[in-house]
Amino acid sequence: MKLKICPTCGCSLVRLGIKSTPRLSIKYKDQDYFFCCQGCIEQFQNNEEKYIAEIKNLIICPVCLAEKPENQVVSILYNERNFLFCRCPQCVLEFNKNPGYFIDRLNEKIPYKGVFEISCCNDSVKK
Repeated sequence: MKLKICPTCGCSLVRLGIKSTPRLSIKYKDQDYFFCCQGCIEQFQNNEEKYIAEIKNLIICPVCLAEKPENQVVSILYNERNFLFCRCPQCVLEFNKNPGYFIDRLNEKIPYKGVFEISCCNDSVKK
């Protein structure tokens, strides 16, 4: 499951409650990059390769929505798919109680206002 992470600040857009539309994005080297705010786009454009490298191996925990490096996660198999989690055992326990909820939340199939119920930088992106 490839999730959207703002390349500049490294935040999961799901965690911030930023919906897929409208979502700020730009194309760089034929790849779409998605952002939490205009400020992050402007900063990204000053050093694209640096920010792309920083998020290259980030994984989003389906439960707590924490962004973790791929070498700092645990994997569980659910419905013949591997899901990657932060190392907190509670996240795996919570996922096992209601996996459909967490999968649907990541896929934006259920409403989620975000951790802060506002965007980190610009609430107008969430509308």
